[in-house]
Amino acid sequence: MNERCMIPVIKTLKDYQAYRISPEDNNRLAIIFDPSNANDSLTVCVEIFDVGSATPPHRHNFAVEMFFILKGEGMAICDGKEVPLRSGDSVLMPKTGTHYLKNTGSERLYALCIMVPNEDFSELIRSGIPATLDETDMRVLSRIDSLAHIN
Repeated sequence: MNERCMIPVIKTLKDYQAYRISPEDNNRLAIIFDPSNANDSLTVCVEIFDVGSATPPHRHNFAVEMFFILKGEGMAICDGKEVPLRSGDSVLMPKTGTHYLKNTGSERLYALCIMVPNEDFSELIRSGIPATLDETDMRVLSRIDSLAHIN
């Protein structure tokens, strides 16, 4: 047995902490893993976009950011290039590329977001305004919503 093996970190829905980065934001970020609990320089969260909402255009100096669309429809914009996104799509935003995501659908957009290295992303999220995950969010995050469509 490998003596360097470590116990994995396990989180459940009740452990996720959600925030709005600023009071004007209509999107929320539910942190799953970050340096405070993963002991590594990464951030994994689910970003929840209300209808019509978007992240502000931004860039990262060192980090790459990946989004996997769990549910909904949106648009990824990076350095002026637009790419439509829907459930099952993923997009990798390059470091230094000015980018943002926006919800273009008629319901909430849910995106799994992974950023490596952290580049103070989780600190920015946690410095925001605590938010709640409602019943709709919990249904999507627990997969109950997606399982209901399998028949």
